[in-house]
Amino acid sequence: MKVSVIMGAFNAASTLSASIDSVLQQTCKDWELIICDDCSTDNTFDVAKSYAEKYPNIRVIRNEKNSRLAYSLNHCLKYVQGEYIARMDTDDLCLPDRLEKQVAFLDAHPDLAVVGGGVMLFDGEKVKKTIFNPEKPRKEYLAKGVPFFHPTIMMRKSVYDALNGYIVSDRTKRGQDYDMWFRFYAKGFRGYNLQEPVLRYHDSLSDYSKKSSWNMTWGATKTMWLGFNACKMPLFLYPWILKPIVSWLLPKKLIYMIHNKKT
Repeated sequence: MKVSVIMGAFNAASTLSASIDSVLQQTCKDWELIICDDCSTDNTFDVAKSYAEKYPNIRVIRNEKNSRLAYSLNHCLKYVQGEYIARMDTDDLCLPDRLEKQVAFLDAHPDLAVVGGGVMLFDGEKVKKTIFNPEKPRKEYLAKGVPFFHPTIMMRKSVYDALNGYIVSDRTKRGQDYDMWFRFYAKGFRGYNLQEPVLRYHDSLSDYSKKSSWNMTWGATKTMWLGFNACKMPLFLYPWILKPIVSWLLPKKLIYMIHNKKT
């Protein structure tokens, strides 16, 4: 097996089918999809099971209790068989050649641990714009934000193993990927971002409201403090640790507008 696609799902019945279909339509056929339902209260689990019953390379598992995304992804990692592991979210859509291009890149660059790509921001109806992260992001980029868009990544299984997957804690209820990137760079791993879009990324004002609680903001601040120390970041970057708190104090609509001005 070349690629294992892992997906955490919670109350995603309205978008899950389109997301799975975008994986089924990949030009690369050597893949498996592992979906972990996090005790959804709608019919997400039934939708996922209907695909698993039809396609032998789709597997559905379920948490015993609602445990959030980091736990769900770790649950998926227990079952993966692929050499490479790709992330996917239930409200995003892979472009048809995503897996093929990322597999080819990792095959050709054994010195790199992960490959990401650009995203086409869409609100569920239309694409608003396409954004990219730097081609070869250095650890210092973590002061500004994530160096790889989490749903776009394909990482070597050996690297996921070295990182022990995702940290499950109160501070990583959101931002489990941000925490992983600090640990990624602290261990000396490097990655690359394809300068082309690999998926349509759902992005709306309501997505920002989900990230607005003080507990999550304080968790992100602690993650940055721990990560800056682990990565031995330059001292002049340390004021950026206050970024989550500043963002929390600003109106979410303003943050959304600033985000959408990113080029």
